Amino acid sequence: MEDYVFDLIEQETKRQREGLELIPSENYVSKAVLKAMGSVLTNKYSEGYPSFEGITSWDDKKISNEILPNYRYYGGQVNIDRVERLAISRACRLFNADHANVQPHSGANANEAVYFAWCEPGDNILAMNLGHGGHLTHGSPVTRSARIYNFIPYGTTPDGDLDYGEIEKLALKNDIKLILVGYSAFMKIPDFKRVSEIRDKASKKWGHEICLMADMAHVAGLIAGGVHPNPLEFGFNVMTTTTHKTLRGPRGGLIMSMGKVNSPIKKISEKSLDNLPTMIDKAVFPGTQGGPLEHVIAAKAVAFGEALLPDFKEYAKKIVENAQALAKGLINRGFVLQGGGTDNHLILIDVMKSYGIDGKMYEKALDMVGLTLNANALPGDTGGAFRPNGVRLGTPAITTRGMGIKEMEKIADWMERVAKICQKTKDENELDDYKEEFDKIRNEVKNIASAFKLPTE
Repeated sequence: MEDYVFDLIEQETKRQREGLELIPSENYVSKAVLKAMGSVLTNKYSEGYPSFEGITSWDDKKISNEILPNYRYYGGQVNIDRVERLAISRACRLFNADHANVQPHSGANANEAVYFAWCEPGDNILAMNLGHGGHLTHGSPVTRSARIYNFIPYGTTPDGDLDYGEIEKLALKNDIKLILVGYSAFMKIPDFKRVSEIRDKASKKWGHEICLMADMAHVAGLIAGGVHPNPLEFGFNVMTTTTHKTLRGPRGGLIMSMGKVNSPIKKISEKSLDNLPTMIDKAVFPGTQGGPLEHVIAAKAVAFGEALLPDFKEYAKKIVENAQALAKGLINRGFVLQGGGTDNHLILIDVMKSYGIDGKMYEKALDMVGLTLNANALPGDTGGAFRPNGVRLGTPAITTRGMGIKEMEKIADWMERVAKICQKTKDENELDDYKEEFDKIRNEVKNIASAFKLPTE
């Protein structure tokens, strides 16, 4: 039977091969990750958890060979348990965590599970304002969690850093149950120690434990690679992340936590940070999810194993070097960058202030030449969610393909040329009138892209 799905997959492969992926939340997996994700493990139901009974170290060989009791609701779990134990143990080694839950289907699922584990309906959660770079799952009114918990937003300073003064003021003014540091468009490195100190002050005032949570979905790979601080080493109780982005694994979620590691079936007599790992396990299953996706968990295990290798540290270092080189090239060409540059993998441009065009038009024009990024709102943006004044871009994917400083200069040059074409019309419906100019740039992009193969080829 002819199936058009495979034709479309081939078309998408061609698009990825001939263009440059600049969306900071996207990356390319390795052949090994792709192979694990497309394995027969997708056939198996495995509600519940593997056991670590008798395991005293994170030794891959021992973990992948032991047959232990489990807390599953289906039979035939020997190999599934081994795979999931590998994923858990590698995640703990990678992020220096006491415990890891590898079952969340996404970063959003991971965040919701933490809220569900620690908070009661109506509890106050302090989180970053979406308009200042936060994420939808950090309290946007359109989300389910915002209907259950009371999110209190904090913002950023004019120079693009977290407003620690505001965080402290809000934490001492409101009876906070959880403080969340996390973002989807933020270019600085948070002062985790200062936030931890704010939590301690607030806990003393309100007379109860406050959970300190970090959503590091964007920078988890940089943390694993040693070029970004690890919040778990500064008093944070839990860290969530996606497993793609800078971590370069399959699409999925991950929760790391600190505390006494107990059995996932142990009855919790009280909510305490010591019991957080078990509370999170219960919140994931059966609290917010059913059967885990074991083929994706296998791919996570492969990706974590890759991130534990020495060359991943070099990769993480190059991501930041490329981002800073690209930021410098853009500034030299008249682009106004939020925060004046970047300390991580991500760049946020005010294209309205730079060239008098909105982010959505610029996104469309860049797509026409094979440069893929996304329109993104800026703090105080007057353009709205669908017509913002900014664009967001980053370097994880192009670094995976092997590009360096030389290619960053070319990308900055192409972006300037596209912006100047847009200035001629300021109407995205007229962009096709400049097809010849766009095609010239597209051919240049294609020639460079074709010199750097996709990891799966």
